[in-house]
Order: sequence, then structure tokens, then C-alpha cells
Amino acid sequence: MRIAQIAPLTEAIPPKLYGGTERVVHWLTEELVALGHDVTLFASGDSVTSAKLEAMWPQSLRLSGSIRDPNALHMLMMEVVRRRAEDFDVLHFHLDYYPFSLFSRQSTPFVTTLHGRLDLPEHQPLFTAFSSIPVISISNAQRRPVPQAGWVRTIYHGVPEDLLRPKPVTPSYLAFLGRIAPEKGVDQAIKIAGRAGLPIKIAAKIDKADIEYFETEIRSLFDLPHVEYIGEIADKDKSDFLSGAIGLIMPINWPEPFGLSMIEAMACGTPVVAYNRGSVPEVVEDGITGFVVEDELSATDAARRLPQLSRAGVRARFEQRFTARLMAKEYLATYRSLMSAATARPRLVAVQGGQMEGAAQ
Repeated sequence: MRIAQIAPLTEAIPPKLYGGTERVVHWLTEELVALGHDVTLFASGDSVTSAKLEAMWPQSLRLSGSIRDPNALHMLMMEVVRRRAEDFDVLHFHLDYYPFSLFSRQSTPFVTTLHGRLDLPEHQPLFTAFSSIPVISISNAQRRPVPQAGWVRTIYHGVPEDLLRPKPVTPSYLAFLGRIAPEKGVDQAIKIAGRAGLPIKIAAKIDKADIEYFETEIRSLFDLPHVEYIGEIADKDKSDFLSGAIGLIMPINWPEPFGLSMIEAMACGTPVVAYNRGSVPEVVEDGITGFVVEDELSATDAARRLPQLSRAGVRARFEQRFTARLMAKEYLATYRSLMSAATARPRLVAVQGGQMEGAAQ
């Protein structure tokens, strides 16, 4: 199958540090190549891939300080893909709603994985207008705000089976992994660890948009004796960081579309304590791979009970549910379904009297 993967240009594929969407695109692309498919990756020029790389800009935009209008380069990339659309059997976008209008006007099957939140008011008219455009959710919870969207499948993220593995260390702290932002609840994580009598290590990125929040709300908490801030870490550091944790703590206060750090922890045999928001009850099996909780008090109790869970059992459930190979096979099934539907559709061949005339393909 000839497959185009169209990635955001914000980060390289894979990202050097933080970048959940870009990381998933990389893992999916590598698995599709390993399964014998002809894959072209449209991404930044500093990307590293086994697929054919079509570089849309020399460097990822987060690392290129000269770029002030990233939308211009994403628009250019979509036009490049449109001109090459007939070279592929299917086009797979990871650019939210940007491809909807342009690519609904051409014949190559395409699909978009929606990686972000969909609960904003402006999403309602958008997904109503484009209700026939095929989209993939990364959790069933992600779909709830826009049931009118053209959902074709829910496909959970997957991590390469051997990328992260349990290390032979004695777990001794709670872990927080990801991004310091109001919706991620790092302040709650620190409080929960303190109430549970456990140290916490925080490996997290601070976006420019969240610097003020960090300075006013979080920085002083890092001076507490049970808190250690490590900073942003790469994949190569995660097995050690997560294996050393009694559990990953995720007191989120937003409708998390998926939460990649949860399955990264599971890959290391590390259970998860997370608030019952968004995708959490789909990803965390309560009492098996962690605990799904409602508030700070129940999270504190769950943190104390984490040693009761089998870390080998957590890893086993990761292998059964959340590997990159499983993810790739789900996407391949979706591509085949879209291609079959496209073959069966009438082909628009002419315009007469203001009406399109169709001919079977």
C-alpha cells in the first residue's frame, strides 16, 4: 500500500523531547514500513525515518526561532500533498481540521486522526459543516463533544513493544511526566504525594504559554522537601525514570483525549493513578493497571495502595492493548475500508446545467 503520513511541522519526527503527536506519528510510520508498506512522511527536514522523507521545512518550527507564522508552512505542505495525491493509495493527516476543505475536493481517500481536545464552542459548527469527512478518535471520550463528526474508528495510541521496558530497580517515588500546565494538575500531584507521605519526581516541559502559570503557581512548590524537578526528558531516559516510580500520578482537570504518558508508564510495569476525566477510564483498568479516582483524597489513598498491584501484570496488559504494532494494524484496516468505499463511490465526471453527473468507477 502507498501511504502518505502528513505530520505537524512543530516538532521533528520523532521529537527531540516533548511532543506526543509527533512521537505517535513516528511510531506508526516505522511500524507501517516494517509491515512492508511504501510510506512517505511529510514532515520537517530534521526528522529521522525509515520511510521516504519529504521535507517541508529544513528544521522543526519549535527549534527555528525565525518562524513567526507556522500556518503559512502548513498551508504550503497541504498544497504539496494535494499535487501529489494521486501518487498514494491513502493520505493520513495529523493536522486537526486543516485538510478538511481542500482534500474533500479530490479523489484520493484520506483520513485525519484528531489528537487534541474537541470541547470548544467553535468546534460545533466546524464538525457540523464537515460531518462527512472521515476522522479517527484516539479515545471514545474524545468524541463526546462532537457526535456529529464523521467518526470511522477509535484507535488507541501504541508504543513500540521494546522501546520502554521495566528496569530491575526498587520503586521509591511517585512520578509526574509530561507538561506543566493548569490542566495537567502538577500542583495536585505534589499535594497528593505529600499527603501520601511519598516523594515525587517531576519530569516535565514548560511551554512559553505556561511560563507565567509556572512562575506564579508552581515554582514555589518545587522548594518543598518531597519534590524534585528533573525537567524535560527524552525517550531514552523514560525506562529508568518510570521503572523507579511506585506509580505515575495524573490528577488532570481537563478532558484528556488520550494521555500517552499512561501507556509509557505501563510499558515499564508502572501503575497509574489518574483522575476520572476524558480517556482515563478507557486506558487505566481500575485495580489492574492502576486506579481511577475522583479527587485528591481518593488519589492519596490509591497512591498508598499502588504496591498491591502486579507490575508484571501491568506490563502484560500494555503488551495486550497498547503496542505500536497493534495500532498500525488498526490503521491499516481503516485505510483498506476507506479505499474500498472510494472504489464503490460514483466518480464525478462533468458539470451540466449546474449539476454534477456521476459515473461508476
